[in-house]
Amino acid sequence: MGDVAMTVPVLRALVLQNPTVKITFISRPFFKPLIEKIENVTFFEFDEKKRHKGFLGLIRLYFDLKKLNIDFFADLHNVLRSKIVRSLLQLNGTTVAFTNKGRADKKALTRSTNKIFVQLPTVFERHQKVFQQLGFNLDLSKPIFPNKSILSEDILKLFPDNEFKNDLNLIGIAPFAQYESKIYPLDLMQKVIDNLALNDKNLIFLFGGGLSEIGRLNGLSKDSKNIICVAGTTKFEKELELISNLNLMLSMDSGNAHIAAIFGIKVLTLWGSTHPFSGFSPFNQPDENALVSDRSFYPKLPTSIYGNKKVEGYQDAMRTITVDNILSAVQNNLKNDI
Repeated sequence: MGDVAMTVPVLRALVLQNPTVKITFISRPFFKPLIEKIENVTFFEFDEKKRHKGFLGLIRLYFDLKKLNIDFFADLHNVLRSKIVRSLLQLNGTTVAFTNKGRADKKALTRSTNKIFVQLPTVFERHQKVFQQLGFNLDLSKPIFPNKSILSEDILKLFPDNEFKNDLNLIGIAPFAQYESKIYPLDLMQKVIDNLALNDKNLIFLFGGGLSEIGRLNGLSKDSKNIICVAGTTKFEKELELISNLNLMLSMDSGNAHIAAIFGIKVLTLWGSTHPFSGFSPFNQPDENALVSDRSFYPKLPTSIYGNKKVEGYQDAMRTITVDNILSAVQNNLKNDI
């Protein structure tokens, strides 16, 4: 989800700065709501379970795309499946370009010894180069974000008294990530949530997915009137409505951070085994909004790009990000939003 969300600011800028461009975006159907409102972008559903499953499915995908008479193919994923499709298109005469993931630099950033601890190009910069290689002008320095969505009845039902009030601070919190090493300890997150809930002007929405996360989110909410568990209550496109109206999203290094950022929402991220230097910070966010674990105590950080590698003795690295630091950062962002 994060990978798809990170393409959105690039596509928006591309079509705004090159208004004659028509884009066909290929991805899984679930991600369509992230893309469908961008001008001049048509969503093409990748059917990984049936039509486009396996190697023969990729051949069918190639023929499906060939019918569209596309001029350029931008591979923003650069994995085996997309490599196969782009190679077939290139053999057919289509001009292709692909995102350089910088794997060697990322390995140097995350290795235990002889670590090269430097800021790597962001994903957005890497995608930008792809379209520049294809001959398009693309500047990401002055982004334009969509207007806040009008909240539907489904979302308004989540609000106290089914009513949206302008004097409330709408704070999203997404406390989970795919890997445990990227998740802020739940006992500390509980303290963050409880402290924020003490202010009646703060309305806190908890985001997540899956039955296990929903259960834990309900535990974090403690049936408080101003802490609302969104997970499992509405469809993805409705969640996007709500996220576009937030004043702030507090998230791990995960998809919800990127989703909030594409709406121009302020995003505060917490980093454990991963680090913003990998290039995966949410779009257009200031450096101070990335709270990282203390490398003076845990010098091997970052130990992983995606959080899937565990290092013995580093289980408590995120505890060096204090509750007070998080609350202070939240308050600073809310003040600046006034």
